[in-house]
Amino acid sequence: MDPRTTYGSADDLAQRLTATGYLADDALATVAWLALRLGRPLLLEGEPGTGKTALAEAIAEATDVPLIRLQCYEGIDATQALYDWDFPRQILHVRALEAVAGAASSVEDVEESLFDERFLLARPVLRALRESPAVLLVDEIDRADDEFEAFLLEVLSTWQVTIPELGTVAAATPPIVVLTSNRTRELHDALKRRCLYHWIDHPGIERELAILRRRAPEVPTALAEQVVRAVSVIRCDGELLKPPGVAETLDWARALHELGTRELDTDVAAATLGVAVKYREDAERVKRTLDQVLAR
Repeated sequence: MDPRTTYGSADDLAQRLTATGYLADDALATVAWLALRLGRPLLLEGEPGTGKTALAEAIAEATDVPLIRLQCYEGIDATQALYDWDFPRQILHVRALEAVAGAASSVEDVEESLFDERFLLARPVLRALRESPAVLLVDEIDRADDEFEAFLLEVLSTWQVTIPELGTVAAATPPIVVLTSNRTRELHDALKRRCLYHWIDHPGIERELAILRRRAPEVPTALAEQVVRAVSVIRCDGELLKPPGVAETLDWARALHELGTRELDTDVAAATLGVAVKYREDAERVKRTLDQVLAR
């Protein structure tokens, strides 16, 4: 069955995502469902730690297909995304042919045997095309350069790639594609037009508390509420280099629970702040206002 047709409505998908532990609001569940039904890539932008990668993981679990992840970085090119040849094994193969066949093998035969399927190293994009149905997560696409973006756009437009030595590989069922971006740079309009788009913001207090209760049920309710409210206040400081995301909220609550903390006070918050705030300047700024943070 095509996983794109598994859910008849956005509500159905939202319920299944909730069952996996991912709480999507109505707007996010709707755009994710539309991406599935229309066969369009889903582009998610937002601050780090707001659940962009986690949504791709939840969609893979909800649709019962494998997740194939391509982590982008500065300088990534098509080779890292598509395929490569296992050079050490090819060398061993040539030596084995020399030992067994000697001069009997022609140069053409040797070359043909070198570029065989068994020596092909499939990278994430090629794997997604060959193994689909699958979810292809292109994580932090904003870290890659313009050339890689153009390559990816071509793949998303045709769902096929050509390997000169083997021929064209086309997806029998197009993969479900989720792209994430922390918006360190603007993506090109051509790529955005190909995708459905959603900005994931930090959740409100009630929704984040629900996420914490589901993902870390061992944390006492009173402590969970204190942590969520404290993080919400910290995020309101527009001068922070990197406000804590949902991931940091979960980590902070779990860390406090491991310490046996029953109530978040100024001393404990200052001692454990490095779990939630990851820049020295931010930590110093927050520590100066912890009394106000915990009082609200």
